[in-house]
Amino acid sequence: MEPLQLCEIARRLGCLWEGQEQITKITTDSRNVPVGSLFVALPGERFDGHDYVAGALEQGAAAAVVSRECPGNPEKFLRVADTRDALIAIGGLYREKFQIKCIGVTGSVGKTTAKEMIAAVVKTQYETLWTEGNRNNEIGTPETLFRLTPKTQAAVIEMGMQGLGEIAKLAAAVKPDIGVITNIGVSHIWQLGTRENILKAKLELAEALPDGAKLFLCGDNDLLSGVKIPRLQVGFYGIDAPQLDMRTVEIQENGLETDFVVQSGEEACRVHLPCAGRHNVENALAALSVGRALGIPLAAGAKGLESYQPAGMRQKVVKWNDMIIVEDCYNASPDSMRAALETLAHFPGASYRIAVLSDMLELGPVTKQSHYDIGSFCAQNKADLLLCYGEASADMAKGAEKGGMEALHFSDKEALLKALQKRLRPGCVVWFKGSRGMHMETLIEALYEG
Repeated sequence: MEPLQLCEIARRLGCLWEGQEQITKITTDSRNVPVGSLFVALPGERFDGHDYVAGALEQGAAAAVVSRECPGNPEKFLRVADTRDALIAIGGLYREKFQIKCIGVTGSVGKTTAKEMIAAVVKTQYETLWTEGNRNNEIGTPETLFRLTPKTQAAVIEMGMQGLGEIAKLAAAVKPDIGVITNIGVSHIWQLGTRENILKAKLELAEALPDGAKLFLCGDNDLLSGVKIPRLQVGFYGIDAPQLDMRTVEIQENGLETDFVVQSGEEACRVHLPCAGRHNVENALAALSVGRALGIPLAAGAKGLESYQPAGMRQKVVKWNDMIIVEDCYNASPDSMRAALETLAHFPGASYRIAVLSDMLELGPVTKQSHYDIGSFCAQNKADLLLCYGEASADMAKGAEKGGMEALHFSDKEALLKALQKRLRPGCVVWFKGSRGMHMETLIEALYEG
């Protein structure tokens, strides 16, 4: 990062500091405290950064941001009410040093994929920074901003949330001049109660945009399609909705890849996407919409999308022992489960289709019905076998069985693995998906090792 004056940081945090020290790194990790850094003591579930303040100062930190009494030299403390808010505020201060094109991305599902695709398009013409992985929270977002350099021309920043007000805080620091909201689903419905409240939380991104800025929304989403914000230029992209500014007129899926024709006004272009699923076509449309807003022609944006690679365990396709394994274990919600099952249904050349699904977490009072509905949806989309893991997924198996398909439920991963191994055959496709907390990747690793 570029140097910041410590007195400037102190003013932003409402603290007093009379020295002229320069800060060359903001760190929250007590194991990585270079001389001249500012240590921000963050509380956590397992560790509290306040317990490491004294050590950070001894290693050479110029000062520490704290919210309570802790060991160390109090003359080097910047005392604040909340150190997480302070970290965001410092990120915002640093962001103000740069004149860049900044795109803010959020949504219930798909925001990480959309962010990666947007970056793939934008970097065709701009020196681009983007959020690594899914580091989209109150820690990851400012850490992304600290990676800005004088060479940066554009930034694509993903923003997540657990409740109302969180995106507003992040967006105030990010200062986007273009916004993208991928969809409004039921992720976080446990915290927010209704999809309408989720919409309200996601639209905090729109509130942070300057007058006249462009906001791109998925017109196929029932709640986003009705959004009207007169002070912004709202554009809609999608596949099925009648009124769209960016749409597809032809989609061809071949399992591992997707080809489609995109049309915007009088301009049209063929796009080759190195991943599968209509939901990924929508994400690509979001990326192309942003590209056009930045003056990138559709053809150039389409060329950029050819370089897209899924982040983490998001629909990673592995060819293994004459079979296809899809590692889609980063997270799960009813919307992303349906998208996965639809893609599995259209996977060409598969001799046998197996869905290996686990619990969807944080659904609160809709947990039981949501899992049952996904089981029914799996049967409707003609998977040959459903293997379920986890307490809530028992209802998923019931829904699938009611729909007429074979479904087995397991409370033990080892038992599920044995059942899966017995049913594998050349040419089959096995799709693993579940919430991050279910750790389905351990099941995949055991399959490969066996």
